[in-house]
Amino acid sequence: MQKHALSIVQRLRKHGHIAYFAGGCVRDMLMKRSPKDWDIATSAPPEIVLSLFKKTFEKGKAFGVISVLIQKKEYEVTTFRQEGKYSDGRHPDHVAWTNDRQDALRRDFTINGMFYDPIQKKFIDHVDGEKDLALKQIRAIGNPVHRFEEDKLRMIRAVRFATRFQFEIEPETKRAIHTLAPKIHEVSVERIRDELIKILTEGPAHQGLKLLSEVGLLKEILPEAEAMKGVAQPPEFHPEGDVWIHTLLALSHLNHPNPELAMGTLLHDIGKPPTFSIQERIRFDGHVDVGAQMAKNICRRLRFSNDQIEHIASLVRQHLQFINVRKMRKSTLKRFLMQERFDDHLELHRVDCLACHQMMEQYEFCKEKLEALRQEPPLKKPLVSGKDLIRLGFKPGILFKEILHDVETAYLEGAIQNKREGLKWVQHKFSSAMAEHSKPQHHKKKRPTQRH
Repeated sequence: MQKHALSIVQRLRKHGHIAYFAGGCVRDMLMKRSPKDWDIATSAPPEIVLSLFKKTFEKGKAFGVISVLIQKKEYEVTTFRQEGKYSDGRHPDHVAWTNDRQDALRRDFTINGMFYDPIQKKFIDHVDGEKDLALKQIRAIGNPVHRFEEDKLRMIRAVRFATRFQFEIEPETKRAIHTLAPKIHEVSVERIRDELIKILTEGPAHQGLKLLSEVGLLKEILPEAEAMKGVAQPPEFHPEGDVWIHTLLALSHLNHPNPELAMGTLLHDIGKPPTFSIQERIRFDGHVDVGAQMAKNICRRLRFSNDQIEHIASLVRQHLQFINVRKMRKSTLKRFLMQERFDDHLELHRVDCLACHQMMEQYEFCKEKLEALRQEPPLKKPLVSGKDLIRLGFKPGILFKEILHDVETAYLEGAIQNKREGLKWVQHKFSSAMAEHSKPQHHKKKRPTQRH
């Protein structure tokens, strides 16, 4: 909301303080993009900012960062500052209020170090950010080694911006990343994970992955992915080349993926390097199961949520099941198509095929069957319940699960249509089990205990 950000600038200026739009929103304005966030930089100290606006909270008062809330939207207002040493590799030990020029010089990259005066409608550029935008390059402000030593995450952010905008990383900046790449482990895995996801979802993911490898970061944060390089595949199935090339091609066909699909695509063949063997041909026996476990381990290491981990592992584990869809029983196919978030599985299959043989018959078959399935009335689950089985005379136990699964299978196969037919079907198929359950149980009487 530019008008609300403008109102913040106007109020600060009215009270005698310098205030500009700052950082990413200025970059996006120059690139003719719509900014997601509007940040403001000002000469006003945090206490003044807090006093001038009704709804605020101290996002980082010690660092001069105050959030102003307008109509439930957050606007970050930061006091111009100089920074001291970064002992923790993320935050400066101390800051001092300063002017806009010094504030620009402490920022990460030139394209993020510019200001815009919305009152006079002019850009303020102390770091040649406009020049680097024109050159389409990511360049650290000042000495790149110093910038990255302050916060090692900036190394991955350089890759992220280069990927998103399809820019090059300026040579000196790139060399600094390569030199300092082993220090990325000083950054929390959560911050690394968040930047990795942005690289895979905000721009051409394959280019981001290649760039992470080029600057030496991939072998640090995802050595399992780096291990895909040079792992040959049978040319009759993979004319495109090794596992690394195949994975890059698959990623290149994704279109604005969600994080789980992006990670599932990146990791779908992660089990191939450790299962590589040459017999009558190149083989990767058991690579989907090995890969699913590796995907779980990787995602746990990067602190994904449990739900995300299970979905990503499922994408890896099931990505070869599409080979058999035409041979599946009707019930098996329906269960496969009806699983939660199946669209992700289908999309992974699509890009997997496009990255090798480009045969799309199974993909089209599943799309057709899925569309037909969506036209059917939704399955009322369960068609027959445990209470229904008790009323029929069954006693709760392990047989319940088998019966209920078989009822659902019969429904999916079209053998039964409703609960009434389901109950008759159970009585017929499990009549012997019902008889066994209904037998009277004879218990030996206990002898009375003799007392002496």
